[in-house]
Amino acid sequence: MNPGSPTPQAGILDHSSLNRTNIPYSPEQEAIRRPHETLRYQEQIDKTIEKARIEGKRPNTINNFYHKLRQLTKICDLMNPDDVKKAIGYSKLSNSSKCTFALAYEWFTKTNGLTWEKPKYKWHLGIPIIPTTSQVNKIISASTIRYATIYTLMTETGVEGEELHETHRNQFDQTQNILQIKGLKGHGDNNYKLKTPVAEMLKNYLARNPQDYPFPRAKSMAEMWIRARTKASKLHNDPELLKIPMKNLRNYSGAQMYFKSANSPIAVMRHLRHNKLETTMHYLKAIKLDEDPEYDTQIAQTKEEVVKLNNAGYTYVQTIESGHVYRKRK
Repeated sequence: MNPGSPTPQAGILDHSSLNRTNIPYSPEQEAIRRPHETLRYQEQIDKTIEKARIEGKRPNTINNFYHKLRQLTKICDLMNPDDVKKAIGYSKLSNSSKCTFALAYEWFTKTNGLTWEKPKYKWHLGIPIIPTTSQVNKIISASTIRYATIYTLMTETGVEGEELHETHRNQFDQTQNILQIKGLKGHGDNNYKLKTPVAEMLKNYLARNPQDYPFPRAKSMAEMWIRARTKASKLHNDPELLKIPMKNLRNYSGAQMYFKSANSPIAVMRHLRHNKLETTMHYLKAIKLDEDPEYDTQIAQTKEEVVKLNNAGYTYVQTIESGHVYRKRK
């Protein structure tokens, strides 16, 4: 290096090294090289991840374990359980987040022969948000045809994104319009008789997507939902739509089943494929039973109109001079 020339900064390519290889230098070739991060206990972490994979943990769970252990190894000694317990306990995380770190580390200790007493953090589930029919329809209407079908299936069956992603095309009986859902995350299995319009949407979807597993990943579904609700919020000047995550379609589906089943928690439990009634009752907390419900009321005068309202989820109320009265809770 010539005297008086600037000293190259650490992490930046030395121009002279390029010249020694007879490669013409251009400004575009200058780049910052970040040093390779050396992860402590990489072997032990990999061993933990492999054990979780062998024992059938879901990919999302395995990925979560890996990232949690990576974060922990940066602030504490993974081979020292007391140090890890202090790091989690003193962190400014919510108790629910602390539980996820403790679970990941529990797998690490079991895999690597460490003795550790898993700490218990008390936390409470918040009351679920149940969107209205109007809100759901606004967002679905702002979606593409592909994702409108997906979100409509979620409102109809209460299926979660990951469950739908792992649904094989053969799980839909196109003759009887029955969709079989195999439960994940502790949910049971169930068969859903789809309404005719929804079944037709699904048939068209499968015709355009011939793959064995035609539904995208849950992450893609959630990203497209955010786009659709943003578009709907601007279109309808309704900022409340931005507060509705895709997972709340399951809450909405459960609430609709509750109203259709004459307020039966058992029917909701079966619909959402819960194994415990206590879980179902948590969802029902969000339903305000002490308020007068709002309904969308329609009158059908012909057989075709009756069929159309029935397929749309409307319930018969009474017959008057002008026709048959149907209603659906908003």
